[in-house]
Amino acid sequence: MTIVLTMMLIRTLGQAALGRVGPQDVVLLLGYTALGHLPTMLALSLFISVVATLSRLYRDSEMTIWFVAGAPLSRFVKPILHMAWPVLVVLAILALFVWPWGNQRISDLKDRFEQRADISRVAPGQFQTSGDGQRVFFIDRDNANMGKDGSTDVTGTGTGPSSSASTGRSVFILSTHNDLESVTTARTGRLEVQGGDRYLVLDKGQRNDENMLTGEKTISRFDNYRVLAGERVLSNVDTLPSKSRGTADLMRSTNALDLGELAWRLGLIFGAANLMLLGVGLAATNPRRASNWNLLFALLSFVVYYNFIGLSQSWVSSGKTGIGAALLITHGGAFGLAAALLWWRDNGTHWRLFKRAGASL
Repeated sequence: MTIVLTMMLIRTLGQAALGRVGPQDVVLLLGYTALGHLPTMLALSLFISVVATLSRLYRDSEMTIWFVAGAPLSRFVKPILHMAWPVLVVLAILALFVWPWGNQRISDLKDRFEQRADISRVAPGQFQTSGDGQRVFFIDRDNANMGKDGSTDVTGTGTGPSSSASTGRSVFILSTHNDLESVTTARTGRLEVQGGDRYLVLDKGQRNDENMLTGEKTISRFDNYRVLAGERVLSNVDTLPSKSRGTADLMRSTNALDLGELAWRLGLIFGAANLMLLGVGLAATNPRRASNWNLLFALLSFVVYYNFIGLSQSWVSSGKTGIGAALLITHGGAFGLAAALLWWRDNGTHWRLFKRAGASL
């Protein structure tokens, strides 16, 4: 949990520094992201708990007594299932319902931040890039609108930081489009929204255009000028990404990306159950060796298995295979491998003795 939260905190702070999310939403985004990664962490915790507990029984020679009594290793499957089924239920709820809910909340936070004026995200005296990356905005620092607490009212209304930020003074805009570079300055600017697109309306200013190929320059002055500040950013149910849509919607969908996301969510549940069974067979260790190679091998198996889950999602998303075939190949194969490993642990000794007897004859 500490490693995941640290990684997500660095990534979220990076997005806030780039102006993609609001700095005040960092804690909320971190919480939603942590909820989204809980299924993977729970599956890994369950897997490690099975391997570590049974490995301890091997090291303490208690497994030797177990086997001498004639009990097979597969007898551990039932008590482990009895212990693990509440964790699997919680994991299924997280993967099927909490994961899309958290992703939708993250999308809503980003949309609300994008719906604000680009000018409102510009701190006085600092440059800020627009959402599409083609414009750079700057608002000059106005000492006349500086509050007693050191905050700046960029609206020019003199009401402090609580006032609306849809209007700014001394606006500077640097925009690039193909080979044309434009520098626009204006005394004031205000935001208008039409059809989901944001327009910045400038008053009393000047625009300098320069063709980067020919070097031709154009200077124009204006009393009123409209510039596109950002394309439509409003999201609806139809435009939500697959990871933000509900599981029931994914089941009704025929889109390859939606089915790929469904394969990922179901894969988290099947993967946790298969890893639990696989951990029973991977826990075997030699009590005379003071090493944890079996645990390292088990962790490697976890990484490989979850990479295959991601690979199955990409197969379904690209249309290379159906969701049923992808689930059967990935998780059916893992279940078969876990069952074969259990059979080998229970019958491997008898099989080796049978081969030696056959060789002697």
